[in-house]
Amino acid sequence: MNTDELLAFTPEEMAKSLLARRQLLKQQLPTVIRTLEAEEQNLAPKAKKAVEISKNINSKVSELKEERNQAQKKANELLKLVKESREKLIQSDGMINLDPSWKKEKMFEEIEDIEKKIETSALDHKAERKLLDKRKKLIEENDKWLKQRRDLNPEMVTYIDSRREMNTLYRLADKSHRKMLDGVEKAQPQHEKQQKIRDDLREIRRQLDRARELLSQSDRAIEHWERRLDKGFGELGDGFKDLLSAQRKVAEGGDSSFARKKKNKKDKNTPKKKEEEE
Repeated sequence: MNTDELLAFTPEEMAKSLLARRQLLKQQLPTVIRTLEAEEQNLAPKAKKAVEISKNINSKVSELKEERNQAQKKANELLKLVKESREKLIQSDGMINLDPSWKKEKMFEEIEDIEKKIETSALDHKAERKLLDKRKKLIEENDKWLKQRRDLNPEMVTYIDSRREMNTLYRLADKSHRKMLDGVEKAQPQHEKQQKIRDDLREIRRQLDRARELLSQSDRAIEHWERRLDKGFGELGDGFKDLLSAQRKVAEGGDSSFARKKKNKKDKNTPKKKEEEE
């Protein structure tokens, strides 16, 4: 509807239109409210379940992270002990049969380097998995070497057992770390799903509150326009103001509210000229 069509409406026609709209809303709103209530009842348990799933995933990730940290801490402590033991054996010629090819691998240095990267570098999951695979390969090679050395040199039993325990702990740390990464990867889509359900539920509840508010206002609005059609559009008292005062003012040559706002805006944006001193 354009401006001319709107201005062509008489107050009675406008009031009848508003009354009909309010009466239609009163008829339709109960159905709208029941539909929204059904949607709310359907989504609320899903939202609750989604939150519980997210909490469980996050809790499991935290447990795995703690398990990994504890295993790595103990393994790192053993790594220091094993290095010290190795130096003592070297000094006493106990490592004389050490495989030169394994010695070149510099297992300790490589493991420490991997540990440092995992703990201090901002790596993505793919890069972390590559480091874990590298550490796993080192440990497997070390286990093979340990079995050979244990059989050839009984004096190295303590040293070998410590290294084996260290390898076991690193494996546990790797296993926990991989499971933790899997959990983190599952957590993100679950979080997004949870957020969408909660957003949908929030929107349904917003619409439901608005529909209930409109329904609660319906009788009063219907009564208002019925009285206007019966008694007129002037001052009626009891909060019924004169609805035609602005129309009469314009008819008498005054500005409309729109024109007054436009004029005030123009005056506000026009810079005032500074009076010149005589």
